[in-house]
Amino acid sequence: MRLSDSSEQDAKPVTEIDFYTQVEDRLQVTCQLIHKARAKNLRVLVLLANESALKKLDERLWTFQPQSFIPHCRADDPLAADTPVLLMCDLNTTPPHDELLINLQADPPIQFTRFSRLIEIVSTADKDKAKARERFRFYRDRGFVLRTHDLSPRPAAKGTSS
Repeated sequence: MRLSDSSEQDAKPVTEIDFYTQVEDRLQVTCQLIHKARAKNLRVLVLLANESALKKLDERLWTFQPQSFIPHCRADDPLAADTPVLLMCDLNTTPPHDELLINLQADPPIQFTRFSRLIEIVSTADKDKAKARERFRFYRDRGFVLRTHDLSPRPAAKGTSS
């Protein structure tokens, strides 16, 4: 009999952390990632820096794709428990799910380890990249495995002449 059987069964999986870097439009990439997550039936919580950013993302989600709708609301809305995409400015309250957290704040979010996955979206702005490097070190120094996805614009392929 192994003494660790019970703790292994009760252990929560480690949060997967992905950094999307060299992003020209953070809100556009956020919408794309939300759309992708919803196609996999995942619930998403987006953590924004302030009310102004929250309102901008809310507006962008309404117009992201004319042929489809991404159901979303504020995390403090009465419909939050039934809504797959939630927007909030702080994690001081316990969110109704723990599947995917998209962090658009400058610092590592509190309670991020309760989520199965954390996504960090990093713009091309020097200040944003510097704060992202701090978050990257923060997670790495705590033993998390980090994946990066470089979204730099790719140069157009040169045509071949015959």
